[in-house]
Amino acid sequence: MLTTLFPNTHARYTSLPVLGSVLEPLCSWLEAGGYPPSAISRRLEAAPFLDQWLRQHQIASLSGHTAEQLRACLPRQKRWTPQIAYALGRSLLQYLTEQGKLESTPQTASQRLLVAYRQHLQRRRGFAPSTITRHAVLAGDFLRFLCYDHDERLLLQIQAGDLESFLVQSSQRVGRITMQKVIAILRSFLKFLAASGQIPVGLDRHLESPRQYRGQQLVRALPWEDVLTLLRGIDRGTIKGCRDYAMLLLIATYGLRRSEVASLEMGDIQWRAGVIRVPRPKVGTPLVLPLTEEMGTALLAYLRQRAGKPSERRLFLRVRAPQGPIESTAVSDVFDAWAQHAGVRMPGLGGPHALRHGLAMHLLRQGTPLKTIGDLLGHRSAESTGIYLRLQVEDLRDVALSLPVPDSGSEERP
Repeated sequence: MLTTLFPNTHARYTSLPVLGSVLEPLCSWLEAGGYPPSAISRRLEAAPFLDQWLRQHQIASLSGHTAEQLRACLPRQKRWTPQIAYALGRSLLQYLTEQGKLESTPQTASQRLLVAYRQHLQRRRGFAPSTITRHAVLAGDFLRFLCYDHDERLLLQIQAGDLESFLVQSSQRVGRITMQKVIAILRSFLKFLAASGQIPVGLDRHLESPRQYRGQQLVRALPWEDVLTLLRGIDRGTIKGCRDYAMLLLIATYGLRRSEVASLEMGDIQWRAGVIRVPRPKVGTPLVLPLTEEMGTALLAYLRQRAGKPSERRLFLRVRAPQGPIESTAVSDVFDAWAQHAGVRMPGLGGPHALRHGLAMHLLRQGTPLKTIGDLLGHRSAESTGIYLRLQVEDLRDVALSLPVPDSGSEERP
């Protein structure tokens, strides 16, 4: 492929001391990943610069190094050529890792401990994979704060002041409600460490969650008129627009979470039965919803243009290289981009959850029973759904009792 991309100068690339032997298979790997020839050639134009850069950092061969060692040598300057060289290096590391051509990195003490913690959460607690990952990330932050990899004995010397210092540092990045989750996760990790004999028993009792008052925050409900404005503002003339419209319409129609939209598979759309099967790990049971005509039309418009490998079962895929399924963060990016395009003002923190809350408010105003709304949103209790009642100011005025008017003639006189 190098001779096609660079018919007159391909020898310049194949003769590079460090990268020359790997550029041809790298081109084929990029092409299989959905990169167009223009993007591949733009990356490879920085190969001479990257080759020289690696040699300056004492990298004479790609073999015998770990991915972390090579990644630390990639250029990080803000000029154009180093930026492209960094992108080339990142693609190169992904290719070499998939091919198993790099040395494996030995696990650190923190990584070994986190593996054991993950297994504990899965086998003993039965947590979902996403919850396990959230716990492991914060536990890793705590171990780095303690410099555990430098001295494993530090855990035995941990005191309440160390916990307080870590929480003070964490509170600078998140709010009070999120800090409740941080403390709950840290408390769980401390109990695991105490049960395995790595810290003294009872340290978790030093942690106290910040107070959170019921009803102190309103839901982020987007007015239904703004929901319709947002959907109408999506350009469905491109494959990206068709995909984005289908994703946001799923949230506006069924109140799906962004993770549920991203994880939908082709088999979840049951065309003959006219239903959508939504896996809901958070609830534990899948939700079966009727496939509306508008939703079916939007999905068909996207599927007619959807590009991807025949073996790819995920419904929503990336429209840019590399090919593959989207992550849940892509749903948030799509929502933010089209909301800004439509000039829709976001309530509170915004995000695609505002569509979900907007649907709940819309259904409530149409007289839909609260239990039905809760089942649609996947709420386990009516209390979770009841928060939307606080936004129904006009309806609450209708059910308010009138204040009794005192009879002036019956008033007692001193």
